[in-house]
Amino acid sequence: MDPATLRDDIPAIADGSVYLNTGASGPAPTRVLDAADAAQRAHETEAHRGNPYPDAWDAYDESRAAIAGLLGAAPDEVALTNSTADGISRVANAVDWERGDTVVRTDLEHPAGVLPFERLAPDGVTTRVVPAPEGRLDREAYADAVADARFVVLSSLSWLHGTRLPVREAVETAHDAGAFVLVDAVQSVGHHPVDVHEWGADAVAAAGHKWLLGVWGAGFLHVAPDALDALEPRHVGYRSVPKGAESVEYHPTAARFEVGTQSLAPHAALREAIEIREELGAGVVTDRIDALAGRLAEGLGDRLAFPGPPESGLVTFDDPAPEETVERLADEGIHVRTVPGDRVRASVHVFNTEGDVDALLAAL
Repeated sequence: MDPATLRDDIPAIADGSVYLNTGASGPAPTRVLDAADAAQRAHETEAHRGNPYPDAWDAYDESRAAIAGLLGAAPDEVALTNSTADGISRVANAVDWERGDTVVRTDLEHPAGVLPFERLAPDGVTTRVVPAPEGRLDREAYADAVADARFVVLSSLSWLHGTRLPVREAVETAHDAGAFVLVDAVQSVGHHPVDVHEWGADAVAAAGHKWLLGVWGAGFLHVAPDALDALEPRHVGYRSVPKGAESVEYHPTAARFEVGTQSLAPHAALREAIEIREELGAGVVTDRIDALAGRLAEGLGDRLAFPGPPESGLVTFDDPAPEETVERLADEGIHVRTVPGDRVRASVHVFNTEGDVDALLAAL
């Protein structure tokens, strides 16, 4: 597999569209779509000639193993969810919150990392926001904020700026203060290599529909083994407990965050997407992203919102009328998106080409 072969296998751009919006949602290759379809058909036909549940449990095990390999983790440390937001919410709802607890987050978190904690305000849980100007974590302000905090939620890569945050250092600072750390890694996984053990966070939430080029509906959650005892999910079903258990006796693994019947198709698609990434090679993916992002940044010149070499495939630029610009570009077959602050964000991925970048620059 090489980038050109992958590009030819993506139906969404077969008409010549310039798709530069993977940071929002990646276009799935035919191989991924076929894997989803095959899994759904097999489940509804072959598996239903007998008991369909054993096949489903085997598929769940396959998915955990594939995701664990991607994250540098063990399968027992992985739970299957529906999305990043789903995983974050499940962790937030598994904490035994007390009045007076403090949650720390940055000012660049996605709503998925904001809303589950804002909901706790009526119960006396305070949210403390740390500034991250231009996507850079204010280390001193962060250390002060987490000094008496119970919980920290932190993005590994800013969806607004494309900057990488110092996850390992931020986790160590929070742990020294006794705080639990949850990382939103949806912009990192598939984008650049991720080793959750190196990060050291208590939990990491992500999904496969962005940089992995999977389909919607396949999220995943990594939970460190020594963090499990502090988490008792309120969202509970027969997959949250050992097989045959009739009382709330949580799984001793991350599977305690799984609930019940779950579609096999999105996770079959995710397994295929992970396989494609392995065939491409992580180095090929990151090198091509870096090269294309650099080309785009150079071409944007003074319009680049955050000067300096791009740290990811997310490149943001200033625009006096972002909504109108995005609509005009879409009419020309070039797909990007707006982000807060009168800005437009383009995402370049391994399937994109120099021609895609040049087409955007010419249209601007």
